[in-house]
Amino acid sequence: MKSTLLIIGLVWPEPKSSAAGTRMLQLINLFLEQDFEIVFASAAQESDFSFDLESLHIKKEKIELNSSSFDSFISDLNPDLVLFDRFVTEEQFGWRVAESCPNATRILDTEDLHCLRLARQMAIKKNTDFQLEDLLNEEVSKREIASIYRCDLSLIISDFEMGILQNVFKIDAQLLHYLPMFYNADDNYLTFEEKQHFVFIGNFLHEPNWDAVKQLKEHIWSPIKKQLPEAELYIFGAYPSQKVLQFHNEKEGFIIKGRAEDALEVIKSAKIMLAPLRFGAGVKGKLLEAMKVGTPSVTTFIGAEGISNAENWNGFVTNEIEDFIEKTIALYQNQQLWKEKQQKGTAILSGKFSKQKYAPAFFEKILSLNQTIYIHRRSNFIGNLLQQQSFSSTKFMSKWIEEKNKKKS
Repeated sequence: MKSTLLIIGLVWPEPKSSAAGTRMLQLINLFLEQDFEIVFASAAQESDFSFDLESLHIKKEKIELNSSSFDSFISDLNPDLVLFDRFVTEEQFGWRVAESCPNATRILDTEDLHCLRLARQMAIKKNTDFQLEDLLNEEVSKREIASIYRCDLSLIISDFEMGILQNVFKIDAQLLHYLPMFYNADDNYLTFEEKQHFVFIGNFLHEPNWDAVKQLKEHIWSPIKKQLPEAELYIFGAYPSQKVLQFHNEKEGFIIKGRAEDALEVIKSAKIMLAPLRFGAGVKGKLLEAMKVGTPSVTTFIGAEGISNAENWNGFVTNEIEDFIEKTIALYQNQQLWKEKQQKGTAILSGKFSKQKYAPAFFEKILSLNQTIYIHRRSNFIGNLLQQQSFSSTKFMSKWIEEKNKKKS
C-alpha cells in the first residue's frame, strides 16, 4: 500500500516564477520517485502560472484558514507524512494536524530562514551593521524557531543556515536535515562569442530582488555602460511593479522585460548575470541556474552564501560597488578569464548540488523517523513544551476567528 504525503502549501507552486516554486517541485518529484501518493492543499488562490499538479497525478485540495473543515479533511485523508511549506503554514495548520493525525510525521520545509532575511533587510533600512546574534532578539526568529521545534524534521536549504540553527539557536541536529536544491550542469554551453549582454532575473514579490535592481539602476549600470557602450542589461522577473517598470530605458540599455517564459533560456543567452543582492537568505536559484547553463556571474557575499566561497565562484563575489563594476567589465572583456570562471560553476554544481548525492540519505532519514517517531518526539522536550503552550493560544485564537466568521455569515 502506498504511503500518503499531504503538502500544505503557502502558495500554489510556480516554478517558472520563483526559486521557491522550483524547490517545491523538486520535493514533489523526490516523493513521487518513492511512490508516494501526494495531495497538495493550499488556502491561496491559484494563478495562471501555477504548475499543473494534476499532470503529475497529484490531487489538489482547496482548504480554508481558521475552519474546522480542515479537521474533517485531514482526518479522512489520514496521511503518513505532512509537509508544511514555510513556517507560517505550520503556524496556521500544525496544531490541527497534530490533533487530527497525531501519528503523521510532520516535516517543515523552511525554504530559507525568514528571520535572517528580514533582520538583514531591517539593518539595510536602518543603515546598521548586522550581526548573527541580532537574530536572538527578533520576534520572527521566535516564531520560526518554535515552528522548527514543533516539527519532527525541518529541511534546510543552506549549509550556512544549518550552522546558524545549530550554533546560534542551539537546535539539536536530529531536528534538522540539509537538503539543497538540485542542479546539474548542461552538457553543451554556448560559447563566449554566442552569449551577449547582461541579465538579472528574480520574482519581484521578493523584496531582495527589487532592491538589487534598484542598486543596478542607481549605482552600477551607468559606469558599466560607459565602458561597454554596446552592452545591454535585461531585467526579467515575475510580478514587476510600476516602480520596476519605470526603470526601463532603452537609450541607457536598461531593459525591463518582465516575466520570462523560460528562465533558463534567457540566462543561457546572456554573457554575465549581475546579482548585487544586499540582503536575503537561503540559496539563490538564479545563481545556480546561471551555473547550470554556463553563464558566469558577479554577485555579493549574500548572493554566494550557501553555494560557494569567493575563491571558487563562477565569476566574482564582492560587496564593494566600485569593485563590482570593475570585475564585471573585466569578466565581460576577457575571454580566457570568462572561460575559467564558467568551469568553476560546473565544479560547484557537481560537487554540492547533485540530486544523487542527497536523495538517498533524505529517504533514509524519513524511513528512520517513521520507525522511531515516538522515541524521536519524546527526546524533543522543547518541541513538546511548545506544542502544548503555543498551540493552545493559536488553537483558541483560530477557533475564535472561526466563530466570528460564522456570525458574520
